[in-house]
Amino acid sequence: MEKTIVCFGDSNTHGYNSENMLRFTPQERWTCLLAEQLGSSYRVCEEGLSGRTTVFEDPLFEGLQGFTYLYPCMMTHEPLDLLVVMLGTNDVKERFSATPENIAKGMERLVNKALCSAEAWRAKPNVLIIAPPPIAQGYESTVVSGEMGKSCVEKSRALAPLYKDVAERLNCHFLDAGSIEGMEMAPYDYMHLSRESHKLLAAKLAELIPQIVPSEED
Repeated sequence: MEKTIVCFGDSNTHGYNSENMLRFTPQERWTCLLAEQLGSSYRVCEEGLSGRTTVFEDPLFEGLQGFTYLYPCMMTHEPLDLLVVMLGTNDVKERFSATPENIAKGMERLVNKALCSAEAWRAKPNVLIIAPPPIAQGYESTVVSGEMGKSCVEKSRALAPLYKDVAERLNCHFLDAGSIEGMEMAPYDYMHLSRESHKLLAAKLAELIPQIVPSEED
């Protein structure tokens, strides 16, 4: 029986390529690379949406609040064996006026909803929280700096320890993607993963996930 993994995230899960403002190919996206590396014992479901937040309603764009879409997303792919959540980069936008602590509370609310959606799970709830790599210095000089606003670099850097605390309190798994050796943001807007970083994230998760969700063959 194959294990079902849902990867719930924003543009860095969708695979946005900031070099050409298109999307990385299936041969380049970390979700697809992960599926290939895990093999036929696992089914990896891509659920990335550019601009998605944890719980904040964006006044400029429709349908970006992760909280309201999470349940139908989980039920679309049920039964789930693992939910991987990597969100928070969009939450640091100035227009949301959220502190890092507010954003961590948003992640906690989102994950609690997943944990309480018993009908979506094959067995028991199983969530991996990933702290996204922080926005890098240099972002301020790019053409998209006005979209995010002030203090986004500092806020994004503060998320990892706060997310780790959430994971520990909710008995979830945790990964700080920014701590992966060689991880970097592409030098076009400094907030989207480079092609190489997609490879690095996939490799790390391919190592970690079988420990969290052993296949029938293990």
